[in-house]
Amino acid sequence: MSMQQALQHPAAGTRVGLITVTVMLGLIMAIIDTTIVNVAISTIGGNLGATVDEVAWIATGYILANVVVMPLNGWLTALLGRKTFYAASLALFTVASLLCGTARSIWVLVFYRVIQGIGGGALQPTAQAILFETFPPQRRGAAMAIFGMGAMVGPAIGPTLGGWIVDNASWPLIFYINIPIGIVAFLMTLAFIPNPKYIAKPKGGIDWIGLGLLTAGLASLQFVLEQGERDDWFQSQTILLFTVISAVALVVFVLKTLRDRHPLVDLKVFKFRSFSVGSFLGIIMGFGLFGTALILPLFFQTTLGMTAFDTGMALMPGAISTAISMLIMAGC
Repeated sequence: MSMQQALQHPAAGTRVGLITVTVMLGLIMAIIDTTIVNVAISTIGGNLGATVDEVAWIATGYILANVVVMPLNGWLTALLGRKTFYAASLALFTVASLLCGTARSIWVLVFYRVIQGIGGGALQPTAQAILFETFPPQRRGAAMAIFGMGAMVGPAIGPTLGGWIVDNASWPLIFYINIPIGIVAFLMTLAFIPNPKYIAKPKGGIDWIGLGLLTAGLASLQFVLEQGERDDWFQSQTILLFTVISAVALVVFVLKTLRDRHPLVDLKVFKFRSFSVGSFLGIIMGFGLFGTALILPLFFQTTLGMTAFDTGMALMPGAISTAISMLIMAGC
């Protein structure tokens, strides 16, 4: 359905608009939580008596949970149905946000952030799939531009909003603000998100071995990247051990996945050149976006002595310029 047809059929156009608003609420909420905590890391560490290394796991644990869940989205969507899966992810994310605000020790907070990341990891790719299917083929470029803008609103708003909250209220509020948004998005999902008829139930049961290998490999790799520099990399027996675990687990996972008739993650999609190149570029972009999102707030606050709000304002221009560039590309 084109825009002209949508105007001629207001009910259909309204439905598309409601679906778009619904998925964007979940998307923006999940992405904001990737960055909103970064400007509060110093404050949270001081309140909970944690070192910088320990408090960094608040951000790392969330991202790690995102990474583990994202490859499972297709399988879980087929198992539960898109509406149920998206609603369940929103519910898990919202409940975990409440728990994060009640945490009074650093490792309890990290655990709740991992749970929150499991819910949040499903929101971004599922939102993209829903938008892609909701818009007609001739409007899908605009749909992806809307998605891209939502993906950039989080990095733009997150640090600034988090900085204002930390400077003017208390850090648990950066988690509590998700609760009303999550409830609204959950109810709208039940009301407006459809279940595509073409999605078939997955064949076979849950590949627990594959899931365990994927989780162990990614978690060990994340630990190595997080602690390697501090422990002089391979001079540390612990870093060496986790490197071996990561390498073995991921290699075995790939070999097992390629042999299985019904794999947990279909790696054959990497045969398509456009998908492989896009994934590679996404990895490179992720190094820049997520690396600086954690390092810069710590540098601004601990070295330059900036407030949390000023740190958020310093990070905003980069996110805004990225959002504008996405709009320009969508129009090309």
